[in-house]
Formats: sequence, C-alpha cells, structure tokens
Amino acid sequence: MKKLSLYLMAAFYAYAGANHFINPEFYGPLIPDYLPFPEFINSLSGILEIVAAMGLLFWKTRRWSVFLILAMLIAFIPSHIYFIQIGSCVPDGLCIPPWGAWVRLLVVHPILMLWAYWHRAA
Repeated sequence: MKKLSLYLMAAFYAYAGANHFINPEFYGPLIPDYLPFPEFINSLSGILEIVAAMGLLFWKTRRWSVFLILAMLIAFIPSHIYFIQIGSCVPDGLCIPPWGAWVRLLVVHPILMLWAYWHRAA
C-alpha cells in the first residue's frame, strides 16, 4: 500500500511539474502580484516538482525529495491566500466558490503535506 502511495505521489508531482510548462497560462494569474518574475517562479516550481517526483523513486534521495515537497507546499501558501483574496476566480481561468479555495488551503494542502511526510523514511 505504501509503495503504491509513493508511486502515486511521484506521478502526481511529475504531472503537476510538467503542467507548469504545458499550461503556464493557468499558473501565471495564481502567482501574487507582489512577487517579481512570475514566469521564472512558474518554471522553477515546475522544475522543482519534477525533480522532487524523480527523487521520490530512489531511497537515497527520497528524504530530500519529501523535504523539497514540504518546502514547496509551504512556499505555495501565499498563492493560495492570494487566490482567496482575489475572490477565488481568475478571469478566463480557474474559478471556484470561495469555500472551495478555503478547503484547498486548510484541508487539501495539509493532507498533501502529511502525505509527503508519511514517505520521509528512506
């Protein structure tokens, strides 16, 4: 069960990372206006997610990948808060009810963190 969970998490982050390059216009509006170089931030996020996904697959790098995922998830919190502040809707992009954005921040995000933390042991 844990091995399947690990492979699912690796696939999840590999897909999410690749999507930063396949669909960058989705992520751009979610990056807070006060952060400089949004294209760079988007690309860096994608690269780090792909690197973390690959690192999960090897026991020697798994622990570092888990901590990278946790650091990224912490770094993404301002984006979630920004999304709530702009009304949970990006013109011509992601629009969800405000409660959905709160669930994403307060429930889904911690679950993703716990999921990664569960796999911290090599």
